[in-house]
Amino acid sequence: MLSRVAANLYWLSRYVERSDGILRMLKIYYASSQDSIQEFSWRPVIKIYTGLDENYVKQIEFNSREVLSYLVAGKENANSITNIITLARENARSVQDHITKDLWQCLNEYYHLVKDQRLISTLRKDDPISALDILIKQVMLYYGTAEVTMERGERRSFMNIGKYLERSIQSIDILDSKFSTIDNGPDLLTDTTYWKHLLLSIGGYELYLKTYRQGFEAENVLEMVVLNHDFPRSVLYSVGQISRYLDRLKINNTITEVKELSFLVGRLHSRIKYSTIETIQEEGLHNYLYSVKKELYAIGNAVNIQYFAYS
Repeated sequence: MLSRVAANLYWLSRYVERSDGILRMLKIYYASSQDSIQEFSWRPVIKIYTGLDENYVKQIEFNSREVLSYLVAGKENANSITNIITLARENARSVQDHITKDLWQCLNEYYHLVKDQRLISTLRKDDPISALDILIKQVMLYYGTAEVTMERGERRSFMNIGKYLERSIQSIDILDSKFSTIDNGPDLLTDTTYWKHLLLSIGGYELYLKTYRQGFEAENVLEMVVLNHDFPRSVLYSVGQISRYLDRLKINNTITEVKELSFLVGRLHSRIKYSTIETIQEEGLHNYLYSVKKELYAIGNAVNIQYFAYS
């Protein structure tokens, strides 16, 4: 496979996964803002998904409609859903011969949907939840279509490496943001709603209730999002999937100089697998998450050098 094709598939998948994470976060945060009895700040979401300077953050952090518009349709925001899906579509267009017709059509529908001014108007003036739900369902349709139509080969491996790398980084960012907020509000440690919203934003609420019977506790939330083997958005599961699809590439690919990349993924997977809540707390949660995220970026750079150097 040409390195250019592999890079397009990888980034196509990363962009779609990023849009999914942003949409889910926006939906839960907006619902939370409606339930809040005091002024609700969007600062954590703005900090994760934008590079806005502090002055502009102060201007919009309490304006839900303004934040939603900026993160979904803001032309000047590189991480807006509109810009991300435009990039995803451009990558897909370049490799149309390497993805199924059904998958291209699904992504194309997603692109035209997010460009639809009626939907943007709903987001700004009517019920934002309904608009966000429509977009989230389109992402789910995309993933379902990819699952049942794409062949199990190199193409899918590159797509899944991109998806799970993006997912693991997002889970870390969300967790770090939520726990950092606690430093300024210790009462949140025992706030059931606070942890419920975190879990809902990454699709882990139902699994948490089935796994932990004693209620919402910060340590259990941390364990689930970082160390759970079965939660599809946990850091451990995502890194395990990166390792799995990298192994498939090694079988299907004639390139033999992948030792460094394999070492980076294997070392990180083992580190997370054999971590415990106690060892994470000893190291310090922020330091632990920062170091894991740094290693994920190193893996991303190694993938770029190894497979996309000539793209």
